[in-house]
Amino acid sequence: MITIIDYGIGNLRSIEKAFEHVSSGVIRTDDPEIIQQADRLVLPGVGAFGACIHEVRQRQLEQPIFDAIARKVPFLGVCVGMQMLFESSSEKGQHTGLGLLEGHVKELKPEDSALKVPHMGWNMISPVRATPLLNGLPENAYCYFAHSFYATKANPNDVIATTEYGSSLPVAFARDNIYGVQFHPEKSHEVGLQILSNFGELRA
Repeated sequence: MITIIDYGIGNLRSIEKAFEHVSSGVIRTDDPEIIQQADRLVLPGVGAFGACIHEVRQRQLEQPIFDAIARKVPFLGVCVGMQMLFESSSEKGQHTGLGLLEGHVKELKPEDSALKVPHMGWNMISPVRATPLLNGLPENAYCYFAHSFYATKANPNDVIATTEYGSSLPVAFARDNIYGVQFHPEKSHEVGLQILSNFGELRA
């Protein structure tokens, strides 16, 4: 069963539909007890870091997330959901993240002035080490991005894929049972569905 954490921000239906395409069981909830006991957890995200992490804490979901991760259940953060896994963010002020991964989220400022922010569109991702989350992807796998901030000062051992956008950006992470992707797999067609299918097959 895939449990999608619903903290009241953003349209979660697209990621729910994508998981329904590759998995036989998907639920969406903000019930702390269900989240704490989940088999696999997904933390999506659209919008600003501060507003998102505020709602996670306001709904008392932070500790259930920690408890589930401590049980070694597979956990996937997507876009802002991935950013919240890090220690902090400077988006519209200073905000403390979940601290599950080392690093800080800061504004994307490409050296090439021709590159626009937000970064919206298709970019090729380049795996940097083998991981079950990225199994079965084509050699030139393109994913859909929509973001103005990115993770920096991450532990290099946690980075599993990068993309080029003026410079090399880390865009996928893994540590133990914790995974995070900056791009939107639910909008990344066959590549994204493969990633979500891989996640659904992970075992605690």
